[in-house]
Amino acid sequence: MMSLLGRPDVDAGEVFVNFNQNITSLAVATSGGYSLYSLGSVDSTLDKIYHTKSDELFLIERLFESSLVAIVSQRAPRKLKVCHFKKQSEICNYSYANTILAVKLNRERLIVCLEESLYIHNIQDMKVVHTIRDTPCNPLGLCALSSSSEHCYLAYPGSVTSGEVQIFDAINLHAKTMIPAHDTPLAAIAFSPSGTEIATASERGTVIRVFSSQDGSRLFELRRGLKRCVSIVSLSFSNCSEYLVSSSNTETVHIFRLDRSAAETADHGKQSTDDWMGYSFFRFLSKTVTSYLPTQVTDVFSQGRAFASVSLPEAGVRRMCAITTIQKQLRLLIASQDGYLYVYSIPSIEGAECQLIKRHDLRLEDHYAMDIKGLNSGVSIGGAAGVPPSGSGASGSADGKSTATDKPGGSSSTSGGGGASGSGSAGASYASAVKGDEPVGGGPSST
Repeated sequence: MMSLLGRPDVDAGEVFVNFNQNITSLAVATSGGYSLYSLGSVDSTLDKIYHTKSDELFLIERLFESSLVAIVSQRAPRKLKVCHFKKQSEICNYSYANTILAVKLNRERLIVCLEESLYIHNIQDMKVVHTIRDTPCNPLGLCALSSSSEHCYLAYPGSVTSGEVQIFDAINLHAKTMIPAHDTPLAAIAFSPSGTEIATASERGTVIRVFSSQDGSRLFELRRGLKRCVSIVSLSFSNCSEYLVSSSNTETVHIFRLDRSAAETADHGKQSTDDWMGYSFFRFLSKTVTSYLPTQVTDVFSQGRAFASVSLPEAGVRRMCAITTIQKQLRLLIASQDGYLYVYSIPSIEGAECQLIKRHDLRLEDHYAMDIKGLNSGVSIGGAAGVPPSGSGASGSADGKSTATDKPGGSSSTSGGGGASGSGSAGASYASAVKGDEPVGGGPSST
């Protein structure tokens, strides 16, 4: 769901970090291999699920708590490998015409993002069911896939000059809506766990907006800051959808509380109309004052402020953030490319400080942590991605004829890969990995 793209970090000896869809595990890749960790006891310890030596990885995505991982290596940036890490086997692989910039998973679909196209695979058998072609140039691979099967939406930039968001129904395979989210190009997008809301930030980085992914209506407008424009690196809803967290190229991480009850009250005017000294008077005064002010100033008055924030030691470090429940306690997790995982408590009172609970050194953990499932920790098992090549099973090609139809934000075709070819086996082991019948080192329980 959340990954660090751009590869100067690899040359600098830094790490790739990525949370899975429901924030129950963390993937960590270094120049020497990759590891998967359970986050169930992260307040005190980082429990290793799996480790293997491999080539430097460009991307790694784990499907919830299942045994299935999708990986792309530095050596073969155009090839996607889908692996069953518990069985240490490669299930299948697909090659594409250009470099893979992002991979997204949920229980229904696997999305591969190239610079000017998106491939939608059926995750049950990995067949390409749809291709969105000629998308606006997307060199960072910016896209988001809802983790929900009920609202299985794909989002991607609809313009290179403005902040348009294209919402695509990845199950019924048609464009759903276009949201004119910002005046400047997009920098970050993220779906809520239910898939019904989407958060957006532009290259300017001062305002974060939340929209309905179903009809495009604006639900929240949140101000990150006034003093300077920044580059937003990540956006993430909490599992309960009550909070939204953002990180940027500054040292500050912002947490916003999404108070839907207050928004509904404001929208429907539930306060008594004769409450002159209360709500009605405030609305009258604010309307009167703001009617004389420029639009940019009135927007500032209506925008929500951060509920809480965290200041980290250094600016300029890319960090991925998530809010989840760990052992019945709400936690902020910050994974950074300089090799640290921070765990913070989240205050119940607005404006109070987040308290640091634990800082894990991911390089140290990766080298010394015990393998809690005994899965050959630290042992190379071959293959370019740390798994043996698939020597058996059905082979096939996703190439095929396709009929293109015009769609907003790029043309689309259904059935046929049109540039993606693949081989491998998608048998019983694949089905068990997708369904999570053989989970390895689950995650925290959320309540």
